[in-house]
Amino acid sequence: MPVMRLLIFLGLAGTLVDTAGAQGTAVLYGVVTDTLGAPLRATVRAGDGETAADAQGRYRLHLAPGRVAVRVNHLGFAALVDTVVVVAGDSLERDYRLQAAVVELQPTIVTAAKHSQLLDQSVTSVALVSDTDLARRAVSTVDEAVNKAPGVLFLSGQVNIRGSSGFVEGLGSRVLLLVDGVPANQGDRGGIDWDMVPVADVDHVEVVKGAGSALYGSAALGGVVNLITHDIPVGFHGRLRATGGAYANPPYDAWQFRDYTGGLGGADATGSYGTETLRGSLTLGGRHSDGYREQDRSDQWETAGRAEWLPQPGTRVTASGAWTSHQYQNFPTWCVPGACDTRGQAFQPFMIDNSGRGSYTRSNKGYVAATLDRTSSRSFAWQARGSWLRTHFTDANPDDWSVANRLGAELRGVLHAGGRDDRVFTVGVEAAHTGVTSDIFGDSGRVGDHTEIEIAPFLEAEQRLGRLRVTAGARLDHVSVDGSGRATVPSPRIGAVLPSAFGTWRASAGRGFRAPTLAERFVTTRAFGFQVVPNPGLRPETAWSFEIGNSGAFASWGRVDAALFWTE
Repeated sequence: MPVMRLLIFLGLAGTLVDTAGAQGTAVLYGVVTDTLGAPLRATVRAGDGETAADAQGRYRLHLAPGRVAVRVNHLGFAALVDTVVVVAGDSLERDYRLQAAVVELQPTIVTAAKHSQLLDQSVTSVALVSDTDLARRAVSTVDEAVNKAPGVLFLSGQVNIRGSSGFVEGLGSRVLLLVDGVPANQGDRGGIDWDMVPVADVDHVEVVKGAGSALYGSAALGGVVNLITHDIPVGFHGRLRATGGAYANPPYDAWQFRDYTGGLGGADATGSYGTETLRGSLTLGGRHSDGYREQDRSDQWETAGRAEWLPQPGTRVTASGAWTSHQYQNFPTWCVPGACDTRGQAFQPFMIDNSGRGSYTRSNKGYVAATLDRTSSRSFAWQARGSWLRTHFTDANPDDWSVANRLGAELRGVLHAGGRDDRVFTVGVEAAHTGVTSDIFGDSGRVGDHTEIEIAPFLEAEQRLGRLRVTAGARLDHVSVDGSGRATVPSPRIGAVLPSAFGTWRASAGRGFRAPTLAERFVTTRAFGFQVVPNPGLRPETAWSFEIGNSGAFASWGRVDAALFWTE
């Protein structure tokens, strides 16, 4: 009997506690269906609460009392927004019926945070160039398509994102090029070879605008361009891509420089085969152009390959590589009286100065990379990669050459606390060793050899606070040239994303930096009549980038993205 009395007492006490707790909150419950009455496993958000309906479409939320905005979402249906008033200690039943609608799927990106995330979760502006864009524009190299992205400009082949780059003839870029996440800027001059990868291999391009050094280090001062190649499907597959065209002749007979119509064209062929565990692909291609002016011909041959091994779920081993050989004639300066036969004209815009005849460049470049991706659990995934990038150019008239080899490695882990996206940590370390040998990097015409070593740890954290998502992180780059000339540069970044009824708001502030390239430090040559002298004591340049923006879909077929930015 005493035991029975104790149980009854504990039961009454528990009931009193539950009642007291319930008096401070309200309950919103109901059923979500489609227009035919079929239940939907919709997501229901109200205030700071969120839940998913069960198989019968039923949902239940505990809320703070007062006026609350309710949003009901389900893929393939138009979102429904409602406003209700709930009273403390009371419950309110609310059933919702969703209308089927064409819904634009939110793109997934991998570059802005070094892990997979929805486009609206990025704290910086990201432009996407799809494979459809590449095909529709019939481009020969990727830069021709990237040039159409908002906020991106090109000048003589050099990319300029939001005015951060300016123009430097033949030297380093302030934008970092990645191929499937592997850095691909030249080891000697720090520039970008846009023909490094055949266009036929590129699935899409992600362009991250603003300083990206907090995750990517040097050269990401103005932004990051990531070329993401095609996945290899199961079974046999093939693709053939061909382009062709012709150049218009000069409009006046006095400007004619050839007795035929110049043409351009190229072709790429890709074959692949894949099983559930092993997959591989190979691309071969070439292109030719006669150019639109005198001494403007070019020929290019390219190949790329990729192999994947999936030994078990959550594990992927990838080996990839590409090689391109490009020989092109140079047009140093146009013809003026005394330098060629001007045919009575003040100058000849399509003909060259006789002193530049025979000028050409042979540029060979390629890379090999190996990556191990491992998803250990719902909460943790890691990646290890190694890469070798080689560039070799030879110039004729003037005669010079350079060979650069860049060895890179990275170890990175991504932790989703509790297996959710509410709290995410990205941590890793990246290292690189670059060696350059060139006849214009030494003293008094002698061959010079130089090395650069980089090592950088980085950390970035993302935390969801209600609807607000906050990101903060930093990277510390240590650069050493020829065993001395050391520099250590911190690059912090902070940002936030806030979804609202008027689109998704984002704001960010970050520091970018770029270490001087080996060419900028050590080159000795003459260019355009000027003597270029070495400056081994150059220090890294830095910049601050600020942005506030908003993006959102205003219809099933349209999306708006606007930003205000400042780069200092």
